[in-house]
Amino acid sequence: MALPYELLIGLRYTRAKRRNHFISFISLISMLGIGLGVAALIVVLSVMNGFQKELRTRILGVASHIQITGINGELTTDWESIAAQAATHPEVRAAAPFVQSQAMFTVDNGVRGALVRGILPDYEDRVADFRKTIKSGSLDALQPGSFGVVLGADLARMLGVFVGDKVTLIAPQGTVTPAGVVPRLKTFTVVGIFEVGMYEYDSGLALIHLNDAQKLYQMDDRVSGVRLKVDDLFRAPRIARELAGKIDANAWISDWTKSHANFFRAVQIEKNMMFIILSLIVAVAAFNLVSTLVMAVTDKQADIAILRTLGARPLSIMAVFVVQGALVGFIGLGLGIAGGVALALNIDVVVPFIERVLGIHFLSKEVYYISDLPSDLQWGDVWGVTVIAFVLALLATLYPSWRASRVNPAEALRYE
Repeated sequence: MALPYELLIGLRYTRAKRRNHFISFISLISMLGIGLGVAALIVVLSVMNGFQKELRTRILGVASHIQITGINGELTTDWESIAAQAATHPEVRAAAPFVQSQAMFTVDNGVRGALVRGILPDYEDRVADFRKTIKSGSLDALQPGSFGVVLGADLARMLGVFVGDKVTLIAPQGTVTPAGVVPRLKTFTVVGIFEVGMYEYDSGLALIHLNDAQKLYQMDDRVSGVRLKVDDLFRAPRIARELAGKIDANAWISDWTKSHANFFRAVQIEKNMMFIILSLIVAVAAFNLVSTLVMAVTDKQADIAILRTLGARPLSIMAVFVVQGALVGFIGLGLGIAGGVALALNIDVVVPFIERVLGIHFLSKEVYYISDLPSDLQWGDVWGVTVIAFVLALLATLYPSWRASRVNPAEALRYE
């Protein structure tokens, strides 16, 4: 089947040698500009996705997908029955009890406040990844009655303690004596140090055994709540809503998106802003096509006049230059997608190479918790960038093409 002559002429104009080499140069710059803008947009979105994924991984290393807590800080119902009720949901994989309260740690003259969480190590492994974050010591050293504690790395550094050292814990619940209320003190042995990579946890969280926490905070056999792990963490908000009708207890049910919403909202806002800013780069490159096509129309006025005298309609003339501009945009878009995807998939190799060549480190370990540039290529972003860039390139061809369709054959051929 023969191709429309508008398409054939548009393709011929694109690859033909021009008398005016400046037009070819501007066309090449427009093509490379679109490719560079598209590649930059794909790489930046992939890096932002990587940061978001890394942040989510680190947060969920210590935070549960869903948390059921007592309204007054204590569950009135035994945690086993609540865990059994939650387990009736087909997407709940595991449950673990916890006791949580504030405390002060003192060593010599150092005093630091922290959040104390009582856990059962074997159960905690099912809902969080604390064991992977242990830098020294062991989580298994938390035994009932031994009063051991696992500290965050920054908290241990502030207190100046290491594994095997003693720390004094001051609980806010005091003991009433004839002399007044006396703070409850207990000496703990540091049996481990963990480092999540987030200052909030590394500087303000301490883990002790659940039984020790119950004794320390005078909770008998009660707990503060139950932590749950689900099959798909992105379905946690929906599962939490569904569990509200299954749990027979006076309790709050929250998911990880609510407890750490600010982190992910900040990353998402940054990602959206970077998308808008870099889309402007693509727009500038795409609208360079306007100048390219305007000059091409001026250069081809005699050809346009001849086509009109042979019976070509204005829409056909317009289609010729739309094809020419769209092909330039399509080639630039293809180069940008290929380069952007390749760089996003190999950024863990490219960035270290650039750092070695320049002798610098972009994300210093002394400053940033995430010292390597992460990348998570999502094809949905690639297709979104592709559609936007191609639409902008097509829009850029409309005005020059319309100008071409308005050329008067008599005026164009007067001096030929």
